[in-house]
Amino acid sequence: MHKEYLNANDSMEDKPIGFFDSGVGGLSVLKEAIKILPNEDYIYFGDSKNAPYGVKSVAEVKALSFQAVEFLIKHKVKAIVVACNTATSVAIEDLRRHYSNIPIIGIEPALKPAVEINDGGKIVIMATPMTLSEKKFACLMEKYKYKAEIVPLPCAGLVEYIEKGIVQGEELNNFLKDKFSHLIYNEISSVVLGCTHYPFIKEELNKVLGEKVKVIDGSLGTAAQLKRLITEKNTRNKKKSMGEVQIFNSLEDEYIIKISKKLLEG
Repeated sequence: MHKEYLNANDSMEDKPIGFFDSGVGGLSVLKEAIKILPNEDYIYFGDSKNAPYGVKSVAEVKALSFQAVEFLIKHKVKAIVVACNTATSVAIEDLRRHYSNIPIIGIEPALKPAVEINDGGKIVIMATPMTLSEKKFACLMEKYKYKAEIVPLPCAGLVEYIEKGIVQGEELNNFLKDKFSHLIYNEISSVVLGCTHYPFIKEELNKVLGEKVKVIDGSLGTAAQLKRLITEKNTRNKKKSMGEVQIFNSLEDEYIIKISKKLLEG
């Protein structure tokens, strides 16, 4: 238990909100948080040195997730967003038990809104192999399997493109066409992005699938949950000015910081 969060003399309002992801993907969630909570300060930690998490073992992902949270704890954050679908699937319950006195928000594939707007076509869920293999995802599938035809689509290799800053172009286009090659495009109603990296390739995905296919991600829902929690706990920052964002990355390379800032501002 981390005693700094129990000190009544500390002003929780002024503390930053922590975000972490296996790399740059969680910036897609941070962008949504900034839109609805612009006055908050944020600390973002991307673990690009160990990306992608989606092909690692459960034990490795748990260990890396705890390391990331410890990094954020040292920066005295008032809430933590696990802006990584794989880490959420594997580690969120353990993290919440261990850090029980700080709000920890996770993310999961936005299957519910996809089912609600479904017009009878297939719902494709793009995600890392680990996210799709975890119990949390199996429970989500079970909940909605009678309401729509849901097709899991493991996308090993896609995170690596985005980590390099490749979010459009012929090479990525061909990669996506190959992933969807066994599906008939006009039978797809929507695509759910089950990895926080994937929203950055929406434009290229629309080129491959066509504009009629709806592309949905869970970033807005996660940001809204963050807002609800800090509002309930009365820890929202009351300053009038825009907040600040600090970006850290385990690679400790200026190039990855430049990519991060470009994705956040884009």
